[in-house]
Amino acid sequence: MEAVTRENSNTSKFKIIIPLLIVLALVGGVLFGKIYFGSDENIINSIQSRQENNQNINDDRQNAITRVVGKVSNAIVGINVEEVQQVQNPFFDDPFFRQFFGESTPREQVVRGLGSGFIISEDGYILTNDHVAGNATKISVTLTSGETVDARLIGKDPVSDVALLKIEKTGLSYLRFANSDNVLIGEWAIALGNPFGLFEINSKPTVTVGVVSATNMKVFSQQNRVYSNMIQTDASINSGNSGGPLLDANGDVIGMNTIIYTGGGYGQGSIGVGFAISINRVKEIMDELRENGSIDRNFNVGFRIQAIDDRIAEYLKLDKVQGAVVVQIQRGSISDRAGLNVEDVITKVKGLHVKNDQELAFAINDLRVGDTLRLTVLRAGYEEEIEMELTRQ
Repeated sequence: MEAVTRENSNTSKFKIIIPLLIVLALVGGVLFGKIYFGSDENIINSIQSRQENNQNINDDRQNAITRVVGKVSNAIVGINVEEVQQVQNPFFDDPFFRQFFGESTPREQVVRGLGSGFIISEDGYILTNDHVAGNATKISVTLTSGETVDARLIGKDPVSDVALLKIEKTGLSYLRFANSDNVLIGEWAIALGNPFGLFEINSKPTVTVGVVSATNMKVFSQQNRVYSNMIQTDASINSGNSGGPLLDANGDVIGMNTIIYTGGGYGQGSIGVGFAISINRVKEIMDELRENGSIDRNFNVGFRIQAIDDRIAEYLKLDKVQGAVVVQIQRGSISDRAGLNVEDVITKVKGLHVKNDQELAFAINDLRVGDTLRLTVLRAGYEEEIEMELTRQ
């Protein structure tokens, strides 16, 4: 009996101790939590602190380049074109085949190409190169939203290699122009565009970064294009980048990416020597294209020139191998009426010295109908001034 009473007593003690231990554990947990985690306010502050630290890390990664890219990317477009070209069967270039099959009639072939462009107004005006879209029969533009829309050619100028397009959309992001006369050699240069069609993969422009290597450059072309006031950059420019913008560290356009130099000529791969048309020149051409659709350069000066070498310099008794010599005058032409003569040595155009026949042709090709061509010539050892107004031929 005593044993049963003692057992019941022990059981009662356990019934009291166990709940007591549970209560103590709960109270201890709450106290521990208060001490370890602090109040709800401290928890919120801790979360906010972590978020601020993450934001600080992101801010540390931001720089002038990333800010520009975020600011301007939506104004860059990829351009796809179709062009109809006359194609001759290569076999018929060989006289052997022509004697059996006669002359071949050229056939038409649709050639597809791509390039870059940038939006310059919220209502859909777009700038690109003439060699990208100037001869296209169909033009479409891919936006960073992934949407592809048809574009029409407003105007083009093959000489300056500038073309103006228009798409029927409004509320678009667009780029602003810098004053390219103020560009500094050594400042950041950011090139955006569609090299090798990579824009088509994710509807985002490719970004390359470098510096302005030189300004006011002249680049001679075999296609009668006048590449003057060019900006040289080492930001990589590749096939498909043509027509895209070259930006400064503020995100403003300083030039239009146009050509690259590959060591053996102007070709496909970048070696860090690229050229962009200065945006001041592009803007001047753009304004004329928007108003008139083209620039009237349909004139004929009526004379032919030749480079001066040592032999010619000796014959003409020249002190320097410089300038260009007139070798032919077209009878009744504007140069004939202005009094230009064969063997005149042209040394200046509009008051600026010309080193050779290339520079002279370069300067003349950039003129328009209605301009006055002013030449300084050496004739029998004396300087003469010749002026002629350029009229339509």
